[in-house]
Amino acid sequence: MTAIPADVIGPILSMEPPVTPDREEARRWAIEELSKPQYPDATPGWLEQLWRDFLDWLSSLEGDGTGADTNFALPLIVILAVALIVVAIFVVRPRLNARRASRHEDIYGQDSTMDADGYRTRASAAADDGDWAAAVVDQFRALVRSAEEREVIDVRAGRTADEASAQLGQVFGAAQQRLDAAARLFDAVRYGEQGATREDFGSIRDLDAELLTSKPDFAGSAHQGFAAPR
Repeated sequence: MTAIPADVIGPILSMEPPVTPDREEARRWAIEELSKPQYPDATPGWLEQLWRDFLDWLSSLEGDGTGADTNFALPLIVILAVALIVVAIFVVRPRLNARRASRHEDIYGQDSTMDADGYRTRASAAADDGDWAAAVVDQFRALVRSAEEREVIDVRAGRTADEASAQLGQVFGAAQQRLDAAARLFDAVRYGEQGATREDFGSIRDLDAELLTSKPDFAGSAHQGFAAPR
């Protein structure tokens, strides 16, 4: 059985209620713990909504003054709170790890010498094999490498996917949202162990092809991180 890491189990242990908590105490510690940003900020959309609904429900328990449903509410609060933390361990933690890794790791990893066409060829080969995750990763690398080769952005070690999408979005404004989506997908697939689909690969391939035929607009950009426009 896989052990739960200490940095994950800590929040659960910290949520242990007093020996004889009343309903208000249980409501308060549950809201305080579950409101911490590391949980809702990293959850996918459906879980984030569930999280917020649960917190709203906890807040609604305050102030009826009757105490009639205390015996029912307290065990339910504990069960639901622990259930959400368990979900966080297996759903949220990989997303947090992906975010942390994406802040520090270069897009190209250890393989930083391949040109854009090489990445495109490798992406196509992976797609032919049905390996959509590898295809997505290499197609995004091709997109960024192509911008470097065209001297749209400078060649810089340590550039992350988010940084690349932000820079390219400044000069390819119409593609900003698609660039951001491509960067998020790249991070989720490469670092978060998320799967990818044919459609995911197709969207980045189409974006790559579109940028190849688009002229960058350097007007208004600070030129920091950009190659000098000709």
